[in-house]
Amino acid sequence: MKEQLESLVLQMVRSGIRYDEAVREFKRVFLTKVLLENGGNQCQAAKALGMHRNSLGRTLAHLDMDARALRTQLRRPPRGERPTGPRRVVSGR
Repeated sequence: MKEQLESLVLQMVRSGIRYDEAVREFKRVFLTKVLLENGGNQCQAAKALGMHRNSLGRTLAHLDMDARALRTQLRRPPRGERPTGPRRVVSGR
């Protein structure tokens, strides 16, 4: 893996990519992959990265990334938009 990284860095240097551009792109790709591995869940991704979820959120904002686009899990709709069905009766109370 180290050789692949060194080769990639050499290609980037030769093509004129600046350091700040390279670091920004590395962060974007790295964070995207970790978020995808965690279904877009920022808390789980932050834990996998060894960072606080607020730090991850700030980093995503700094990189103009939207983690919501990477979510694979369905979210529950707000209470007002949930379908209403028959109420469950709990007996014995």
